[in-house]
Amino acid sequence: MPVFHSRCHCGNLQAELETRLRAEELTLRSCQCSFCTRHRARTVADKEGRARIRVSDPDLLSRYQWNLRSAEFLVCKRCGNYLGCVMSVGDGWVASLNANLFAESTQLTQPALEVSYDAETLEARRRRREENWTPAVWERP
Repeated sequence: MPVFHSRCHCGNLQAELETRLRAEELTLRSCQCSFCTRHRARTVADKEGRARIRVSDPDLLSRYQWNLRSAEFLVCKRCGNYLGCVMSVGDGWVASLNANLFAESTQLTQPALEVSYDAETLEARRRRREENWTPAVWERP
């Protein structure tokens, strides 16, 4: 299975996406919300995959919430990079990762699908994420 490796610029935040999909098969999304457009994020998720998120120094992790406050946007306080977004589901997490931080990002040459979720209700947003985002685990000190 392919594994994509991600990290913020300073290395405090890291993630891996394990997926059965090759780079060219991944669907990249370009959310049109103000947060994602300011970060120029292209995100990726695979509901059949697995994400692992590691934080070296939790004091340098910003778990930013806004709008419906239904998820946490993971931003490094040291370098300012946006690693991805996580949402709690039961006893676990699901994640969507910023593909621009992948070490393998040059393999992702397909255009990103522009999406807007502004009209979603809280319930619809949570359901979409539960059904489509990647199951995730945290490794924190």
